[in-house]
Amino acid sequence: MIVCYAQGGGLGHLTRIRAYLHTRGVAGEPVTILTGSPFAGDPRVVAGHRVLSAPAGLDRDGLACWVGATLAGLRPREFVVDAFPAGLSGELSAAVVPAGTRVVHLARLLRWDAYRPLLAADPLEFAETRLVEPVGGAHRAYLEAVSSAVAPLTLADPPEPEPAVAVPPGGWLIVHSGPPAEVAELVSYALDVAAIEGARPGFTLVSPSRPDSLPPGVAHHDVYPAWPLFARVDRVVTAAGCNAVRQLARWPERHRMLPFPRRFDDQYARAARARASTGA
Repeated sequence: MIVCYAQGGGLGHLTRIRAYLHTRGVAGEPVTILTGSPFAGDPRVVAGHRVLSAPAGLDRDGLACWVGATLAGLRPREFVVDAFPAGLSGELSAAVVPAGTRVVHLARLLRWDAYRPLLAADPLEFAETRLVEPVGGAHRAYLEAVSSAVAPLTLADPPEPEPAVAVPPGGWLIVHSGPPAEVAELVSYALDVAAIEGARPGFTLVSPSRPDSLPPGVAHHDVYPAWPLFARVDRVVTAAGCNAVRQLARWPERHRMLPFPRRFDDQYARAARARASTGA
């Protein structure tokens, strides 16, 4: 069995776990996902995998006890830790993982100075850390110190049928699963960018829920995953999350991104790197 640890309130952790499992070719092996994400109840997202969530209201020590007891009961062959090497609250340490379990870390950009105080005195030791995007400085040095191997991993999303969504020719997509205020800001940003570029496209918002109000001419669809639509449109407007930037790397000329502040994710550094790589 593989147990994947994807703590975090957003959709990105679960999307990355899906891509990791597909990339590594683990079809046929049972998978259990430990997550508190509100998106874990969506069968389109978890793809039939078993999901377990900790009881609400646990502090860091309580969550550590729950993880340890859960792993002891499941006895996985592999424990995959997404994004946060010590967990979202510092709940992961060597003490919570049963002896003999192979531990893998999927690393992405972090605001390392903000995250570093959560590291445990007895940290997890990783058989391998796979970098789904480059990390550097003190973050990279820490991963090398606690990992037997550190190497990049190019993720591939599972194949999906093209959604039956009408997107106008030359249209623009706005894609976000975040809070309503961010969705509204992205819609406004897309309208402003279109005006600057002298374009008058049809806009389609792809988001789990329809905002209370949308400007005229902006359609809404709840589609997951959204990436099969990217090839059909002229522009895709997103935040600067790890998965959006990864999935749109093949179409940099179409991508317009607006980074948002996060407690630990560094969307500003990611957006700057992506823009620098294309000369935008």
